[in-house]
Amino acid sequence: MPGASAPPVERHGRPRNGLRVARVVARDFDGHSETSLDPDLRVFVSDLARPYGLELREDLLRRGVGHSYGEMAEELLAQALPAGEPVDLLILAFSSPDVRPGRSAAVHLSRFCPGAPLAFAVCDQGPAAAFTALRIASDYSRSGACRRAVVLAVEQTSLHHRPAAPVVLPDRHRAVALVCEQTDGDEALVRQSSGAVADSAPAQVRSEWAALGPQAALISGPELALGPQAALSGPEPEREAGLGRDPLGPVVEAGPGQPFTGVWTQLAERLPAWRAERRPVLVADLDRRLGRLSTLALPAGVAP
Repeated sequence: MPGASAPPVERHGRPRNGLRVARVVARDFDGHSETSLDPDLRVFVSDLARPYGLELREDLLRRGVGHSYGEMAEELLAQALPAGEPVDLLILAFSSPDVRPGRSAAVHLSRFCPGAPLAFAVCDQGPAAAFTALRIASDYSRSGACRRAVVLAVEQTSLHHRPAAPVVLPDRHRAVALVCEQTDGDEALVRQSSGAVADSAPAQVRSEWAALGPQAALISGPELALGPQAALSGPEPEREAGLGRDPLGPVVEAGPGQPFTGVWTQLAERLPAWRAERRPVLVADLDRRLGRLSTLALPAGVAP
């Protein structure tokens, strides 16, 4: 499948190592950010929407709804890195827009992250953005310049203009932190493919899932976590032909309420138990509109 992480870079006869997902932390945020009432937000959204003839959501702008990714992630970083562990790379991944224009939230967050890491954002890729961020982090680790990376997947509930086509917005403001550390063994592997993959996605995911089986060390079968668009929730015959009844093992499906962070929330909730049982895990999500399938394979590794 195209888009796989690059092979390790050889240096002095020894391969560079990628990253393992050490832990995942998810958190919901109530209320709204004060920046949602900033007059600059109206100016910013107006400038973006005007050339396309899109209408502003004056009701939302007056009420001041939405949350700032910088504020959300500041609090989550303190929770995800309780010991002040230094970080070399921070990547902010999002699909729905922030409510604070004029500021790079990723660069802002590097000031609040131990180690003052290199920081940037990945966006405009739908649910693939977090997978892309993980792939970049793993490849960067192989350069020898990154021993610990944090990928932040964030989404907030408000869109301050009426879109040209229907979009699915999240039910809640949510942020998920994936803390990744350099490893010499149980490396995470991201694969991504683009094009007309929606019809063949079940077969591709099943192939990736089956490949994890031997790594279970005959202890437990693999686990599969599916994002909202990858989950097959059609009529019963369709499910029988798809992933919902695959004999390989249990399937955890993220609900539609969190289109970007849902599958990562499932991973945050279940990864400790899966690791304790030495279960390999496959995380998969599909953007049907863009035709982009992403998978993250987590080998069983060693039980904590």
